[in-house]
Amino acid sequence: MKRIKLTVSYDGTKYCGWQIQPNGITIEEVLNKKISRITGEDIKVIGASRTDSGVHALGNVAVFDTGSTIPPERFLYALNQKLPEDIVIVKSEEVPLTWHPRYQDCTKTYEYHILNTPFPNPLKRFTNSHVSFPLDETKMQKAAEYLKGTHDFASFCNIRTNVEETVRTIYTLDVNRQNDQITIRISGNGFLYNMVRIIAGTLIRVGRGFYTPEKVKEILEAKERTEAGVTAPPEGLVLVGIEYDKGTCTDSSVHVPEDRKTPESGVK
Repeated sequence: MKRIKLTVSYDGTKYCGWQIQPNGITIEEVLNKKISRITGEDIKVIGASRTDSGVHALGNVAVFDTGSTIPPERFLYALNQKLPEDIVIVKSEEVPLTWHPRYQDCTKTYEYHILNTPFPNPLKRFTNSHVSFPLDETKMQKAAEYLKGTHDFASFCNIRTNVEETVRTIYTLDVNRQNDQITIRISGNGFLYNMVRIIAGTLIRVGRGFYTPEKVKEILEAKERTEAGVTAPPEGLVLVGIEYDKGTCTDSSVHVPEDRKTPESGVK
């Protein structure tokens, strides 16, 4: 038995997110079916990030266990022949059986893409959030500075989130404009449910002039979801990649609780 780590890229437009849902097809479901067909086993993958419906990824990570004789580095070729064109495996490799994509120190990077034009561009409707009112990216960046570092991000967390700890660390948060395109790029050690989209929605309100940049500091300190801006639409969000600390892919000493060592268990 061996554990295979996949780096997965996908257009999330047609999917009800990563995690298997009763109301529609998901990325996880497609991967399970295609890998099972190739290996002849009942495969259930674990993803590092359970992206929402309509959210995209360039570098999500998943693992699965298999007794297949297919070389680890060849799984990507076998899978890409079976997968739909909006899901692509960009890398496959073997990791220790104790390696778990959610129990490693890592840096996750997301981008939120905004098309800031008077009218929408139909060619970008699935990959950008459209804002017709002028946005001041300089004020958005000033506001973003207050969110960098380690904070309690309860104000930027969906109220349905079932977590005890809402402290997270943001390493970088940059707002850049290129012509009519604004990109919010954020890296951190982990993100709460809808956290990036709520941050984007709040920064958009700053850019429109509804909030001052200093207001974001007050929102952060309030630790109350109702103080922050709306959750920005999903189509603008992309999980760019997950960078694991050096050695974690080969360090079999990483502690994982006994009930979480198999892909079938899953975690949030």
